[in-house]
Amino acid sequence: MIKPYQSKLAFAAISAVLALFGCSQKTTSNTQWSLTPFVRPANAQPIISPNASSSFLDPMSGKQVNWESNDTFNPAAAVKGDSIYVIYRAEDKSGVGIGERTSRLGLAASADGLTMKTRPTPVVYPANDSQKEFEWPGGCEDPRVAQTEDGTYVMLYTQWNKKVPRLAVATSKDLVNWQKHGSAFRTAHQGKFFDTPSKSASIVTSLTNGKQVITKVNGKYLMYWGEKFINLAWSDDLINWTPELNDKGELLAIVSPRAGFFDSQLTECGPPAVLTDKGIVVLYNGKNEPGKKGDERYTANTYAAGQVMFDAKDPKKVLQRLDEPFFVPQESFEKSGQYPAGTVFVEGLVYFKDKWFLYYGCADSRVGVAIYEPKN
Repeated sequence: MIKPYQSKLAFAAISAVLALFGCSQKTTSNTQWSLTPFVRPANAQPIISPNASSSFLDPMSGKQVNWESNDTFNPAAAVKGDSIYVIYRAEDKSGVGIGERTSRLGLAASADGLTMKTRPTPVVYPANDSQKEFEWPGGCEDPRVAQTEDGTYVMLYTQWNKKVPRLAVATSKDLVNWQKHGSAFRTAHQGKFFDTPSKSASIVTSLTNGKQVITKVNGKYLMYWGEKFINLAWSDDLINWTPELNDKGELLAIVSPRAGFFDSQLTECGPPAVLTDKGIVVLYNGKNEPGKKGDERYTANTYAAGQVMFDAKDPKKVLQRLDEPFFVPQESFEKSGQYPAGTVFVEGLVYFKDKWFLYYGCADSRVGVAIYEPKN
């Protein structure tokens, strides 16, 4: 998949073009701020795969449905007690193509973070509830989960009615029973962005006594969010969120795709951000633009993972950004399935037994894991 490295001359040319458009060139020479390296387990294999036998009574059809028979991917993660829990997106066989089937969220548990035991029924799905208008028939997609200090789990996920994707909030005390709160942006700016497509939120967390919890920055809860570019939003209650705007009253793009880089087509937020002593570190998913606009070292349309660090005092200010992805598709199961161009789509990040566990979608078809050990 990886092609020969571009020459220094070509790299300099790209840098010059970026400078013309006001995009600062960040160096990879100083990566001490980043959470790296993440390493796959020996003899890496998917930890969650489709299951054609599990079924549940679907509220939309009134029939038993094999809800995770086609694909299982794009996972969130959380720690509860002595185990890691993974909440993953699952698709049935109700349509053909990405986004054409119904998605539901399943739950798996693991004592070691590697061997998963899945529940036979989903925990979040399009039901006959207050969110029916926004979740039927496409469902619930791409969760990110983090925990408050008092033990409440906050999930940001995408509602998909096959018309407009909306970033939504749900909360739980046990990871099984979830209360849906609806669109994160419904009330912000007089509802201006309620019907604007939105997804992919990385709420800011920090390590407190060895536990990863949601934390305030400058007196507010913060989340980085967005698919085409990264925006910032703040909240007082973790339910209602207000996105940042520019001088024209439009959504503020604080990180955007870069021509000639692995993230040349989009920069989509990944798992919960982490506040460190150096700044706020956000892991994100970059997509490579085909042709000369992309990075020719990587396959066209590849999803690989990057990192960017923001100033904790000014969370909109970029301090550092990796020029090369820290995690790329390399295993066969990361380059086969719904997205054969190659995808490692990071969404779940937890601190467990002195290690960081990163859970990711493999080619929109399975779930994988990689581990970073800070002490090493």
